[in-house]
Amino acid sequence: MALRSEMVSFAKLLKRFFRVQRKRMREQFRRVLPSNELFTDRWEKARFLGFGKGTSIYDSATVLGDVEVGENTWIGPHTILDGSGGLKIGSNCSISAGVQIYSHDSVQWATSGGGEPYAYAETCVADNCFIGPNSVISKGVVLHEKTVVGANSFVNKSFGPGVTIAGNPAVIIEKIN
Repeated sequence: MALRSEMVSFAKLLKRFFRVQRKRMREQFRRVLPSNELFTDRWEKARFLGFGKGTSIYDSATVLGDVEVGENTWIGPHTILDGSGGLKIGSNCSISAGVQIYSHDSVQWATSGGGEPYAYAETCVADNCFIGPNSVISKGVVLHEKTVVGANSFVNKSFGPGVTIAGNPAVIIEKIN
């Protein structure tokens, strides 16, 4: 009975904490987040991962392998950062919600019935890049400085610096001054 009573008390305390945090978040930032985001600190997670000063990463983001991130980069919710083949992301980047960045694929492994190995290639996102929501960056791609990737794009090759790319597959839409 004592354990049940303690569990009920703990549940009430947790619910109260949740309500207070949700209210604070709405009042301070005008946003309502999933409950897990109310219990975590995006900047602490970035520090834990060894990312640069001022960088934040949502709790719902998945990080695999060796991922390096520079300073003041924002990594949004529900992202996948696959560093199994090496992934470097620069400073002052914005990685929007739902973005997936890969440094490996299993195409040859799957089509060979498991006889061939996975393919790995380092993927790089340079400084000052923006990747729009739900975009996918394939293994081995280099996004050079000041690249803008439009929402829902599939980037399977590298482009020069200072361009806006979009589409499936991505193509250059405009050059940025």
